[in-house]
Amino acid sequence: MSTPSPLLARPGAVPVEEGSVPAHYGSPLREQRELAEGAGLVDRSDRDVLVVPGADRLTWLHSLLTQHLEQLGDGTGAEALELSPNGHVEHHLVLAELAGTTWVDVEPGTGPALQVYLERMRFMLRVEPALVTDAWALLSLVGPRGDAVLAAAGVPVPDGPYAVLALDGGGWVRRMPPVGDGAPVVDLLVPRGELAARADALLAAGAATAGVDAHEALRVEARRPRLGVDTDHRTIPNETGWLASAVHLAKGCYRGQETVARVHNLGRPPRRLVLLHLDGLAEQLPEAGTPVQLGARDVGRVGSVVRHHELGVVALALVKQSVAMDAELTVAGARAAIDPDDAPATVDDTVAAARERVQAVRSGTIPR
Repeated sequence: MSTPSPLLARPGAVPVEEGSVPAHYGSPLREQRELAEGAGLVDRSDRDVLVVPGADRLTWLHSLLTQHLEQLGDGTGAEALELSPNGHVEHHLVLAELAGTTWVDVEPGTGPALQVYLERMRFMLRVEPALVTDAWALLSLVGPRGDAVLAAAGVPVPDGPYAVLALDGGGWVRRMPPVGDGAPVVDLLVPRGELAARADALLAAGAATAGVDAHEALRVEARRPRLGVDTDHRTIPNETGWLASAVHLAKGCYRGQETVARVHNLGRPPRRLVLLHLDGLAEQLPEAGTPVQLGARDVGRVGSVVRHHELGVVALALVKQSVAMDAELTVAGARAAIDPDDAPATVDDTVAAARERVQAVRSGTIPR
């Protein structure tokens, strides 16, 4: 467990179980509404942070990761994945390129393993990856009034998606994709020693305190997966929304690319990420990894399970492609239904015909 955040000293703060940041401040559903309708400040300082300075950093990261990074411009960011040789997701990275350094933030606890991998892949290149979690902390300002709060606090307001601007005194502010039903998100990386002071300034400018539980609920609504919670050791990018946000399908070679390209071009992935609506009758929510069942047969796994202020109990789940939209599913005995918006993507006739021809070649049944 990392060092407890100073924001845990705020009135009503309840820590994440075995964690170092506030899960909520006494009213999780009200905090969700604040993120959806106002401006809520979420302490996400448990995320690990790395820096990659050096002249070769962008071409090096470009060769290792799924995203096109060799021409990443100053003041821009991106998402990327690091894959196993078989194409399974091992790390999800959020990047910020600023003033000759590439900043990386990742899931809590995953930074040391990523650092080991990057060190192993340095070879003779001019790069100096370093784990700097002890020195830097991440905050997220979420909600439609977020930009007004930033302006009132004298913080620069980034414009487009993944835009990055420097903060006075060090760190940066980065625009991220929205969560929930379109709630804007801005991340702020600040010196860890100034975390409380930076939070005070934003709260004085009109933000409300909100725990990570509220952020999680809106993240689930937006179908944005978390590594190690909504994924397992078999997850490939094609099964999640990361294929659109963190993978560049036209870039050159990287580890695991063959799997990503083959599944994308020749067939559907074995599973798909969906939003499940649970009946909510049980007091205890299912844990990540609990099987999704169709009758007595396991057809998937749940990841994040949350109580949403409008949707009730919902979960992200990886389910087999063969599971019908109207299937009567259960999770730990609770009835579950796939959200109507999560129907499998349709394949046009040209792509379908090409895939059938490839399958025919593979099976040796192509007409002569």
